[in-house]
Amino acid sequence: QVQLVESGGGLVQPGGSLRLSCAASGSGRSILVMAWYRQAPGKQRESVAVITSGGNTNYADSVKGRFTISSDNGKNTVYLQMNSLKPEDTAVYYCNARSIVSVFWGQGTQVTVSS
Repeated sequence: QVQLVESGGGLVQPGGSLRLSCAASGSGRSILVMAWYRQAPGKQRESVAVITSGGNTNYADSVKGRFTISSDNGKNTVYLQMNSLKPEDTAVYYCNARSIVSVFWGQGTQVTVSS
């Protein structure tokens, strides 16, 4: 079992930056992929950024060049650095971890981009 705890959300002005963190506890060695998803009001949850245990990354087109996903394997933590934030980035951001047999979700953290 893996527990995920997100932090770092908040209110930021357009053009600003935030860094989200996701700390994983439990059977961390079984995790193959970690990712950030987001869900805006009235919209489906969508993948934002993915990082594999080997360090390969992938991003949604809407965030390429602005967001960076990284991990600190020693701390079992994954980060999402978000720069040049736009109002359309407003959403609840969820941390996701996948093993061979299971998928785990964090509780979500609100990011609001508004002036």
